[in-house]
Amino acid sequence: MSEGHWAHCRVPATRLEAHFGDRIVRCFTERPGSVHAMLERAVAARPQGEALVFGDRRWTYRQLDTEVAEVAAGLAERGIGAGDRVALLMSNRAEFVVALFAAQRLGAIAVPLSIREQQSGLEYVLRHCGAKAVLYDGDLEGRLPAPATTPQLALRVRLPVDPVVAAPSLAAARAAVPTSAAGPAAGSVAYAALRTCGRVDVAAAADEEDCAVILYTSGTTGRPKGAMLTHLGIVHSVQHYVSCMELDESARSILAVPASHVTGLVANICAAVGAAAATIVMAAFKAADYLRLASRERATHTILVPAMYNLCLLEPDFDEHDLSAWRTGGYGGAPMPVATIDALARKLPNLRLMNAYGATETTSPTTLMPAHLTREHADSVGLPLPCAQVIVVDDEGREVPRGEVGEIWIGGPMVVKGYWDNLHATASEFTAGFWHSGDLGSIDERGFVRVFDRKKDMLNRGGYKIYSVEVENLIAGMPGVVEAAVVGRPCPVLGERVHAFVYAEAGAVTADGVRDWCARHLADYKVPETVTLRDRPLPRNANGKLMKRLLREELA
Repeated sequence: MSEGHWAHCRVPATRLEAHFGDRIVRCFTERPGSVHAMLERAVAARPQGEALVFGDRRWTYRQLDTEVAEVAAGLAERGIGAGDRVALLMSNRAEFVVALFAAQRLGAIAVPLSIREQQSGLEYVLRHCGAKAVLYDGDLEGRLPAPATTPQLALRVRLPVDPVVAAPSLAAARAAVPTSAAGPAAGSVAYAALRTCGRVDVAAAADEEDCAVILYTSGTTGRPKGAMLTHLGIVHSVQHYVSCMELDESARSILAVPASHVTGLVANICAAVGAAAATIVMAAFKAADYLRLASRERATHTILVPAMYNLCLLEPDFDEHDLSAWRTGGYGGAPMPVATIDALARKLPNLRLMNAYGATETTSPTTLMPAHLTREHADSVGLPLPCAQVIVVDDEGREVPRGEVGEIWIGGPMVVKGYWDNLHATASEFTAGFWHSGDLGSIDERGFVRVFDRKKDMLNRGGYKIYSVEVENLIAGMPGVVEAAVVGRPCPVLGERVHAFVYAEAGAVTADGVRDWCARHLADYKVPETVTLRDRPLPRNANGKLMKRLLREELA
């Protein structure tokens, strides 16, 4: 029943198609055949249109295409070709975008890596995917594994430290990077040298079922898994964003989340290219910097997490910035507190807020909330997108009735074809093309999807089930609260008791205030019995996911 909600968005025609052997999925009839083809279309449509902004530098689509062609030639000259894995260990910077599309032009597979990953994790990923090349920020060189431990890594390309990238806001991410008195590693190539080998103007042939990008999942338990994002999946995710967020060539999208994450990669960079629009790159998010940049660049679009919106609202000079061009604000993963929605509506009445729900394994969006329904359905993550199929199943894999809770399974052309070199994980987490999300949720009669908790994070207090997301969203709605996390505190009598970690402005809330707030809105067994107040962000892993395991260990 959700299709009618997208009728006003000029969604392209669709049809059923067979893909990946055993999948029948709904696809857009007209679509680019590859990630490279999206850039090719944008260059043809707007050669002089602004494509990329980073600091004081700007690229038109023709200029971006030129740099992509030159870097592709430099990589090809050094032996990189179709199917080779090219790792990108970079901050948010213009060269990330160039390298991503240079790899696509060669038919290679890009492997973005988080700059927060440490040496042992990098060594595992580079070995596991068999990366043949890595392009890296120069000041991260000390974090790369020794050549002897990654013998297949034939090419290391060193980028200069950009003044924008070296800003104080990135200091925390780089503080633990070892330094080397010897300077650049022997055998490394300067990024500028790649641009001296001519051009690659004819892209390698790519089947749309081919892997275009490998994104490694967070690895909160065990080793990370390399999700294989295909050209088919990225193209469909981009078309979902472009049509259902109503993006066009006038859009100016701020990339404020990590480019190495599926949201930054697909929802920002690729979606902007798919619309022949501009990407404005932030090296790292800081609320004050974001507001200044959005005002200066007349930004129209971005996707943030709810905590980022709250941090912006807490800036004392928020009202002094001209944000009148900002018309689309996506946010991800969970409902935004109603108090935040209302505050943004008061300050920015033309801003359309749209909740997006997805994952690395779904190449970003699965559901999206039509902007005119955001306030009315603030507890929902939206409606399935035109080519997405969402079902809710019980532990035996049987679909449950509408409104009942079960595990969310997701199908469609955007779902990855599996995990790189991991047949066991692929077999256990996919069924006939449906990915098992691990999220507990429901779908109501009108098609609205609700996500209550991760299966492993649901609390059981003396037999009463408690969905931590419900409590977290309520606490996040308190004035001055930036984010909250709820975990189970072990109890020999009840099994678990509810404990809340709350990150808030200094003096904004008290533990008693949090409990009283919850008691007014929740059943008594859901109210946190203990609260930890923090003056710093909650712990997250290299991909930005909240690490409740560390919070549980802190309690223990």
